[in-house]
Amino acid sequence: MCGIVGIYNFQGKAVDEKLLLRMRDTLAHRGPDGASFYISPDKKVGLGHRRLSIIDLSERADQPMSNEDGTVWIVFNGEIYNFQALRPDLEKRGHRFKSNSDTEVIIHLYEEYKEKCLDYLRGMFAFAIWDENAQKLFLARDRVGKKPLKYFIGPDFIVFASELKAILKHPEVKKEPDLEAIDEYLTYQYVPHPKTGFKNIFKLEPAHYLIVKNSREIIKKRYWRLNYSKKIDLPEKEWEEVILEKLKESVRMRLVSDVPLGAHLSGGIDSSLIVALMSQETREPVKTFSIGFKESDYNELSYARLVAKKYNTEHREFIVEPNAVEILQKLVYHYEEPYADSSALPTWYLSEITRNHVTVALNGDGGDENFAGYTRYNAMKIFRQLSILPFKSQFKKLNQLIYEITKIKLFQKGYRLLDSYSADPLDFYLKIIDYFSQKEKDLIYTEHFKELVKNSRWHSFLREKYNDAGNFDWLDRILHTDINSYLADDLLVKIDIASMAHATEVRSPFLDQEFLELTAKIPSGLKIKGHNKKYLIKKIAEKYLPKECIYRTKQGFGVPLDHWFRGGLENYLRGELLDEKFLNYGFKKEGLEKLLQDHKSFKQNYANHLWALLFLRTWFKTWFE
Repeated sequence: MCGIVGIYNFQGKAVDEKLLLRMRDTLAHRGPDGASFYISPDKKVGLGHRRLSIIDLSERADQPMSNEDGTVWIVFNGEIYNFQALRPDLEKRGHRFKSNSDTEVIIHLYEEYKEKCLDYLRGMFAFAIWDENAQKLFLARDRVGKKPLKYFIGPDFIVFASELKAILKHPEVKKEPDLEAIDEYLTYQYVPHPKTGFKNIFKLEPAHYLIVKNSREIIKKRYWRLNYSKKIDLPEKEWEEVILEKLKESVRMRLVSDVPLGAHLSGGIDSSLIVALMSQETREPVKTFSIGFKESDYNELSYARLVAKKYNTEHREFIVEPNAVEILQKLVYHYEEPYADSSALPTWYLSEITRNHVTVALNGDGGDENFAGYTRYNAMKIFRQLSILPFKSQFKKLNQLIYEITKIKLFQKGYRLLDSYSADPLDFYLKIIDYFSQKEKDLIYTEHFKELVKNSRWHSFLREKYNDAGNFDWLDRILHTDINSYLADDLLVKIDIASMAHATEVRSPFLDQEFLELTAKIPSGLKIKGHNKKYLIKKIAEKYLPKECIYRTKQGFGVPLDHWFRGGLENYLRGELLDEKFLNYGFKKEGLEKLLQDHKSFKQNYANHLWALLFLRTWFKTWFE
């Protein structure tokens, strides 16, 4: 697990070694264990690497790494879990290995199969290969987007890195905000790929590779996609057995490590089941780590303790009492793109305490996308029922009135559900998940800003993913959409940035390629049965977990923003959002004041909206002021 950077000058201009090293060392947090670089003989290509040592801790596994004759060079960030299985065949084909690393397996696979080498890799990865003989740069990213790779293409060069803060070190990369991306961010809480929030700096999309030979020959191609159309008709019990065996295999593969290893334990089904299966595979107690808040509504530590006790784990937990202003500055720097998922905050602290004890941790990411765990999936299921519900507007107003009186969030959700009704299923879904609706944007955007962002993909991005699903059934289309949007650009960004800021590697068994391909074949009726979400994985979990951890309301990694913004952070929030510099980007003071007042008076819970704006305000200050 590492940080990678590179420069390729198309016209033969020599790579500036000092610049390459500045870029590389901007990513020192991703790789504190080693640093090296390579510049090609003709000096037009430079590769830099910061190493976090996980597999083969010796110098033989240092990067950049080459093949036997030095004609193929690689910088790689990630883990290939099946590298030991791939190596014998490569040795039979005559390839000689100098290390026990997974990196070297990729090099020799590329020599054998070129771009098709990606078909053999089971893991998380972002890498760059320079092929001296073909004069070709080959960039690739893993199937679901666990590992990041960003790039900028100039008139006569390309520069790439794990994080764009390294790209910004290049003197020819201009630093400008992409306002259309900002509008998309305020819709989704993240910047949808391939944008980053910075003009002309892009993310390589998950499951894509990029081939660069020169400024006139740049090819980007998708190499993998999930297929939900090939369902398998098995009895329910047989499905339980098949899924469990594949999940066990996925966990087992992720326990290979030459450094200490543990698990993130939230107390939910997914992370708890991973801990249970880990406990069956290891002799020593699993090291588990949990995080909570002093506000009881946002604290799930009691469930994590139940699992830790059942499996006798070496358990550590931490109550977060953050200095939100101080931590916000760190989050904005490390996340570097506008990013409004507030669960980044506890994830940051969880990564911090994890690093004090282990270098690698497994987690439960991907369980909801595999088995339909989000509440919004049930909302989509009742979508057709809403069409025949009479007096929708009256029910909507009643829910809002009850929320204002009782402050119970369930009624606010009811209001939002009814307010979101649309005859188009995707429009309905977007209204459920969006942060700022178009009505709310109209409240806070100036007319000038609206004109600047008129070509935003706030709607078309999600529709493209939805339409790409083709003729899948309604649930599979939504799962496909989320895996190619929310999972890739939000959840996986959250854990990569927070963990790598603390030089920690996080592995996700539920996101194993073969496991994803298997769960795509499960009939939708075994994922949501009635209105019981995650039906099949819950049945499996009954064999391993206390029922209190399985059959409870899904809480998520929530943050008490609503309390903070009506309490100690209210004055700070107001000062930041109503600052003249922020307003000058295109925001209306009276609209922002209405959001602040409606939140304070409990007329609406605008906590997520206000956090998104506060993050954006801090982002502008950090990167452009």
